[in-house]
Amino acid sequence: MAVLSRVAERWHLIVDSDVFYSFRRSPVTVGAAIITAVYFIAALAAPLVAPHDPYDLASLKLLDAFTPPVWLPDGTPNYLLGTDDQGRGILSAIIYGSRLSLWVGFVSVLFSGVLGVGLGLIAGYAGGTIDAIIMRVAEVQLTFPAILIALLIDGVLRGILPVYMLEELAMYVVIVSIGVSGWPQYARTVRASTIVENSKEYVQAAHLTGIRPSMIMLRHVLPNVMGPVLVIATIHLAIAIINEATLSFLGVGIPVTEPSLGTLIRIGNDFLFSGEWWITVFPGAALALLVLAVNLLGDWMRDAFNPKLR
Repeated sequence: MAVLSRVAERWHLIVDSDVFYSFRRSPVTVGAAIITAVYFIAALAAPLVAPHDPYDLASLKLLDAFTPPVWLPDGTPNYLLGTDDQGRGILSAIIYGSRLSLWVGFVSVLFSGVLGVGLGLIAGYAGGTIDAIIMRVAEVQLTFPAILIALLIDGVLRGILPVYMLEELAMYVVIVSIGVSGWPQYARTVRASTIVENSKEYVQAAHLTGIRPSMIMLRHVLPNVMGPVLVIATIHLAIAIINEATLSFLGVGIPVTEPSLGTLIRIGNDFLFSGEWWITVFPGAALALLVLAVNLLGDWMRDAFNPKLR
């Protein structure tokens, strides 16, 4: 009973908070949250939700290739959004492709966050030459578009890895490429917050008690600088998904055997002007809707967690 009462108390605190009130008062944000939740649920439950398994080569039928959507002539209820050149159902491919795109996006954001937050903490806490080196590297990287940095890193990694390992490690190459291209935003934000926190009394008191600098950064400074990081991560998720789709569209991303949304768009682009428009239009619309919903949530979080805008 005590546990239930504590849970109920915390739930009431969340419901009565200013953040939740601003969420309820924004129909656009509520709609974006619903759309994002649908994508996540469909991605997590893809084997249960998808009508077919596009990765099961034994179940593919080449005779069903280029089947149009169900509302067009020659369409069939078995493939509501039609099929591609290999007979894969577009709806199932979108569900599984969204799953892959979200996975790559999440891991890339996590990689960027860990790298950027760590370097930002070190730069803000240590200061001096270390701070100058880390920030100059971040500023130089920010002068280039993130997709160019990702392409450069992707090309370098593909040149280093053995040819026979490229396909099985392609997803990890994409994750590292996108992750490394996004760390400067985290580092700059965390550095600025760390400099502010260092001047506060609780950090100075921790110094006087003899706590090691690494423990001060992790136990005392880090929890107080994570608020802006969560907002950046939400916005960066949409950017990571777009970057993954761009790399896959250019042919240097996820292999064709495990198509993400970007790979599906690239495959459909080859048949766009031959009349099979649904192969690229539906995955493109799914990608645009997902990125828009995540971006809207990120914009709301940026405003909701900014005390100056309350």
